[in-house]
Amino acid sequence: MKKLILIPLFFIFIQLSQAQVPFHRGVNLTQWFEADNATKIQFRKYTKKDFTDIKSLGCDVIRLPINLHGMTSGTPDYIIDPLFISFLDSAVNWAEELNLYLLIDNHSFDPAVNTSPDIGQILTKVWPQLAEHYKDRSNYIIYEVLNEPHGITNQLWGSIQQQTIDAIRSKDTKHTIIVGPSGYNGYNDLAQMPVYADQNLIYTFHFYDPFLFTHQGASWSTPSMVPLSGVPFPYSQAEMPVCPPSLVGTWIQSSLNNYYVDGTVAKVKSLIDIAVNFKNARNVNIFCGEFGVYIPNSDTVDRAFWYQTVKDYLELKSIPWTIWDYKGGFGLFKKGSTELFESDLNVSLLNALDFTVPEQHPTVIKADSVGFRIYDDYVGQGILDASYSSGTINYYSDLIPNNDHYCLYWSGGPQYTAVTLDFVPNKDLSKLVSSGYAFDMIVRGNTTGIKFDIRFMDTKTSDPLDHPWRMRTTISDATSGWDKRWHHLHIPLTRFTEHGSWDNNTWYTPTGKFDWSAIDRLEIVSEYGSLDGKEIWFDNIMIIDQDTATVVEAGTLGIKPKSVSGNSPGLTLMPNPMKGSTTVSCYLPKSGPTRISVYSISGQKIKDIINKTLPEGAFTILWDGNDDKGNKVPEGIYICRLSTNNTSKNVKLIKQSK
Repeated sequence: MKKLILIPLFFIFIQLSQAQVPFHRGVNLTQWFEADNATKIQFRKYTKKDFTDIKSLGCDVIRLPINLHGMTSGTPDYIIDPLFISFLDSAVNWAEELNLYLLIDNHSFDPAVNTSPDIGQILTKVWPQLAEHYKDRSNYIIYEVLNEPHGITNQLWGSIQQQTIDAIRSKDTKHTIIVGPSGYNGYNDLAQMPVYADQNLIYTFHFYDPFLFTHQGASWSTPSMVPLSGVPFPYSQAEMPVCPPSLVGTWIQSSLNNYYVDGTVAKVKSLIDIAVNFKNARNVNIFCGEFGVYIPNSDTVDRAFWYQTVKDYLELKSIPWTIWDYKGGFGLFKKGSTELFESDLNVSLLNALDFTVPEQHPTVIKADSVGFRIYDDYVGQGILDASYSSGTINYYSDLIPNNDHYCLYWSGGPQYTAVTLDFVPNKDLSKLVSSGYAFDMIVRGNTTGIKFDIRFMDTKTSDPLDHPWRMRTTISDATSGWDKRWHHLHIPLTRFTEHGSWDNNTWYTPTGKFDWSAIDRLEIVSEYGSLDGKEIWFDNIMIIDQDTATVVEAGTLGIKPKSVSGNSPGLTLMPNPMKGSTTVSCYLPKSGPTRISVYSISGQKIKDIINKTLPEGAFTILWDGNDDKGNKVPEGIYICRLSTNNTSKNVKLIKQSK
């Protein structure tokens, strides 16, 4: 018989708390899920290829900042938007497929606004939803409670964080949780955190010292550090800049005077040691979630040296890290570049971080030889949203898209506002113009009198006589019927006409200088007046040489069936009896989950024509007579059922042979 060995509980506790952090180094993938709400996320800004590229650098973790609270219905329930969940699921899938750790970072914060003492009322609602959704996923998924709480005492924040841990654990006892102190996750506040009983935690801190060096040029500090530049690292008396006049008498001047102490390698290490001492005293795992240097006003060589100094010391002390950020003002790419992985990486910075440096090639814009999609459910890859409009732009409207899941919705806003799509890098469309390619889209409008321009804008060069010239076509009643139905437009690029340029608050008339080989952006602009009361939907926007697009769902919005009275939902079908297809007209007295289905006379469901939440109002949709498998239903008697807001309405439908 084996001898029973008793292990003291305190020893088990120590062993559990000393389990190593499973990841080592990575990046923050910013400016993606930090949008105001789910409809503002540009989903294709990053793809699985970007995750693959990041891994190829030698990273094993991505910290994903998310404006999580903005991805909800808001007070009082904070229900997470299913659209956002669908986006996050894709990121989770890519990470798991590539064996990358993904830190779901609740980045719902404003550096200029103190964390609310009531924030626990939000955290304890949003996190259980995510925990329930991801509880069965792999250990590559990790939760981070809240980025950089501040303006709230560590005692109160510690209590709120405990409540959030408990809320997560009520749904998910498996996944690791990242916790941090108040004071912007500062290392000085780590020791003020409570001793949490949960053993599956990682404690985080951020590092941006000396702040004078890492944030020179930053506009969001108080006072603004935009005038400050040339601060070296490490300190060199000969290289120190003079304090800008606007900053004399501020803490920045004092920091400049004391920089001979703060701007040294020894000082940097001593500050990181504060986190190290916390780690050792508590016998817990810690992680540096952010460190970095703002690009615009910092010296490239000094910047790389600072990164190497911090990275080397973190790794010497066995502290995993993710830099802030991958692309953007603190990123891995060269200043002012288009941030292309194949050509624009900052090689000296990658070497400083001991990343694997991929082969770099000069950026060469080649003429497009085939067409491409600009929008089809999502804005296309290599195209960034740069819209300027006080109205509503929603790239994910699910109100009867022509096909697939979404369409682009645009409404409201004064004259000269625009849906703007920026090509990164710029596009050379010269071959497509000469080869007969066209601008092709499906469009729908809600009222007569809608008129707007679609225009390409070329790139302004360094020539002082050059301007961002426009090539446009006008869409109006004459080109599309605004009858609330989808219409197909196919406009050859050769039919676009040169318009001129607005530059430096001056209008320049066209001079034949528009350059199809250097296209910066595409704009859909309210050139002729405001869009108040006008609604426009777009689908399947592309550059193509085939005039073959079809209107898949012939839908009409806003027509109330004659059979409707009072506050009852309405449902009519025309023609009925049907032969090939029938138009289903529906009226909803109030918004809600809506399903329209076709059943056989015996009650077997044949097809869901529509199943989604719809707004109050009316619409029509074409049923093509096919079942869920795409097969034509035989002649006979069917029931079309509308179900919404706990009420239903049935209409008998007769299917005849042709």
